[in-house]
Amino acid sequence: MNTIIIGAGQAGLATGHQLQRLGEPFTILDGNARVGDQWRSHWDSLRLYSPAKYDGLPGLPFPGDPWHYPGKDEVADYLASYAAHFALPIRPNARVDRLERRDDRWVVTVGREELTADNVVVATGTFGRTPYLPDYAVDLDPAIRQLHSSEYQRPAQLKDGPVLVVGGSHSGTDVAYEVAETHPTVLCGRDPGQMPFKPGRAGQKVFWPIFLFVGRHVLTRRSPLGKVAMKDLRYHGGPMIRVKRADLLARGVERVPDRVVGVQDGRPLLADGRVLDVANVVWATGFRQVFDWIKVPVAGADGWPREYRGVAADAPGLFFCGLCFQYAFSSMVLPGVGRDAAYVARRITARTSAGRSLAAA
Repeated sequence: MNTIIIGAGQAGLATGHQLQRLGEPFTILDGNARVGDQWRSHWDSLRLYSPAKYDGLPGLPFPGDPWHYPGKDEVADYLASYAAHFALPIRPNARVDRLERRDDRWVVTVGREELTADNVVVATGTFGRTPYLPDYAVDLDPAIRQLHSSEYQRPAQLKDGPVLVVGGSHSGTDVAYEVAETHPTVLCGRDPGQMPFKPGRAGQKVFWPIFLFVGRHVLTRRSPLGKVAMKDLRYHGGPMIRVKRADLLARGVERVPDRVVGVQDGRPLLADGRVLDVANVVWATGFRQVFDWIKVPVAGADGWPREYRGVAADAPGLFFCGLCFQYAFSSMVLPGVGRDAAYVARRITARTSAGRSLAAA
């Protein structure tokens, strides 16, 4: 097998389509039962922050009104239709347990099966596969209902009583705004700033082309502004997008800039010494980069893969796609992943051609 792609999300599918166009054989492995299941597992009210006009992957526009903001199930169905439209070779229920280098080839372990390939593309998601929870979360009173944002789906999951949402990035603010309609809500964590627009408002047809140009061509890993934005996004989360400070205030969310630093008497303890008496905690604290299943040293001291534009220079034949700031601000979202996938596919093709030339010499 020439190439194995790990993950059938937007990054994996886009990379597969680009390899297909270039005539490169590949297989996509995915741990879910259906393409799009990762999106289906998100909270019910989740919608994209970009309009459908810009959400299509290479070769297939996103259906519907180009200026509507698709919900998470629409995205899931679109990804499934994309895979079917291009007849991409996908193996479902194939979670990869181990990736290692053996005899100059890559060996991918799925359960008891071993698959070998010249190239592997890791497309497992922007922020890794493991939700991050602080160590002290286990010390909270067992009566407090705890959910990570990846488990949260709707307010009905929560117990009666106050809710603490930890994490002030866009996912935390979205969740806090939603649950505040039915629960007294506290949102704590640093203020990451907010985008100067609101999806769906007047002027979006002028705003979006400009914003996407900046996200694709100005905020890159090679520009000074891009380097600052990359550090901020990778380690602190993105700014508020749909829900703004004024929205939180209008709905009665108590915004606390202090961090949760521990537990006192079974309750969350803030940096300012306050102890919050809450019935629920939603941890909108992101994900950990965990690559211990890759048995070659690819992660740097910061936990992120040592790569540039998805190419792991010190691990020949290993590629990544869908990483936050893989090349630019747009890399981790639907409007930007296609360009990164095309670049990775071209590098794989060049590597294959070089190998054939050496074999023929």
